[in-house]
Amino acid sequence: MATEAPVPATGPQIPNPAQRDYYWVRSFVAGGVAGCCAKSTIAPLDRVKILLQAQNPHYKHLGVVATIRAVPKKEGYLGLYKGNGAMMVRIFPYGAIQFMAFDNYKKLLRKQLGISGHIHRLMAGSLAGMTAVICTYPLDVIRARLAFQVTGEHRYTGIANAFHTIYHKEGGVTGFYRGLTPTLIGMAPYAGFSFFTFGTLKSLGLAHFPELLGRPSSDNPNVLVLKTHVNLLCGGIAGAIAQTISYPLDVARRRMQLGTVLPDSEKCLTLTKTLKYVHSTYGVKKGLYRGLSLNYIRCVPSQAVAFTTYEFMKQALHLN
Repeated sequence: MATEAPVPATGPQIPNPAQRDYYWVRSFVAGGVAGCCAKSTIAPLDRVKILLQAQNPHYKHLGVVATIRAVPKKEGYLGLYKGNGAMMVRIFPYGAIQFMAFDNYKKLLRKQLGISGHIHRLMAGSLAGMTAVICTYPLDVIRARLAFQVTGEHRYTGIANAFHTIYHKEGGVTGFYRGLTPTLIGMAPYAGFSFFTFGTLKSLGLAHFPELLGRPSSDNPNVLVLKTHVNLLCGGIAGAIAQTISYPLDVARRRMQLGTVLPDSEKCLTLTKTLKYVHSTYGVKKGLYRGLSLNYIRCVPSQAVAFTTYEFMKQALHLN
């Protein structure tokens, strides 16, 4: 996500060849690295969230803190990182596509459709999030299946085995896109409000308090960027707001992704049925919003690290 604001130049600017060459590649790498750094910081919390959301029989009677303590005792400390390998394989292209698509959708909406202002951030963010999901969804399904497993009860031995098993036992390619609809529906508000909130806070901050909140970019002194601690704060706020709005859809998505792993999978075949089943069986607090407190703990540092790392990579790779 762009976190820069133009500063008046003192003279004509000649583009640096390093800023022109391989821009798409450098932009892709910047987004991918940002995504990996963000997810690596919260991998243990992500595993616990999946266990709680899907009511894993070994941990469904526990809360967030109790589950964090119980997993290492039952599965060892590496159990907190189960499924993280698949996550890294997925998150690099996911983060790369999302950040790169956001910048390009913004330009498209502004130049081709004449949509500008705050609304174009919301629309571009939603489109970017859905684009990234469609491109990387099978890897997210694999990661959820591996993370849901408990030591001693493994159905899959690794990423390759999970791909092979799902393909042959769950309808081929369609097995990898189970739960795609609630994912896309949930991603639209999540990514949209995340980019919208961050972009709005950034633009308002740099417009009204440039000296307090901003500094010149290290690769281009004519571009003003947020200071690191401000970037972290804005990213955290954006993540918290976006998660609150989209969380019930995230719960439905996980249950649909897990599919035949769950004993009640036949009741979670569509988005509407899944939401109704979770609500009627577990209620709002213990069903639709189960694990939300953990998600706040996850999303704040995750989004903060993602935006801050992307800003750093943009400067390091001369993208400003």
